[in-house]
Amino acid sequence: MSAIYLPNILLAIPRNPVTALGLPLGLGILSGAGTAKVVRSSWYENLAVPPGRPGRQVFPIVWPILYLSMGYASHLAVKALDSTVSVSARNDLLLGIALYYAQLSLNFAWSPLFFNLKQVGLALIDSVALAGTTYYMTKLLDGPTNSQTTYFLIPYCAWLTFATYLNGGIWWLNKDKSKKD
Repeated sequence: MSAIYLPNILLAIPRNPVTALGLPLGLGILSGAGTAKVVRSSWYENLAVPPGRPGRQVFPIVWPILYLSMGYASHLAVKALDSTVSVSARNDLLLGIALYYAQLSLNFAWSPLFFNLKQVGLALIDSVALAGTTYYMTKLLDGPTNSQTTYFLIPYCAWLTFATYLNGGIWWLNKDKSKKD
């Protein structure tokens, strides 16, 4: 008996490689759809930023790769779930897949929080929760997938660490500024 229950649809989506890749990519595109205008706004341009922030052109290259990578990791996790007989591995895989959907939700919320609502502090809380959820998910999925998922998730974990640093630095350096354009 498993400790985690997931509706069949949440297992069916990553079971198919096309939907496994398409879900995070589609959610990422939807989440970031309204950010282009904000990135060119005076609010964003006037933010103090910590050292190391890459140019704007890096983000639309990095994020789709990470979305596809996390989607493929979910596919590998469900394939492992379908073939494992170990109760312990099943429980780790089910919790890992549940955390996958939790981190997708947190990831989806970050851009609107930061860019549209200009809630840099709430976006930072989201980013910390996102990173922690993703690290734990990666740990849980590692053993049952013979590290296959980890190869796809480590770049995402590294980027989330960097993104959390940037978000934290922006919050710290601008915490006393007005949120108005």
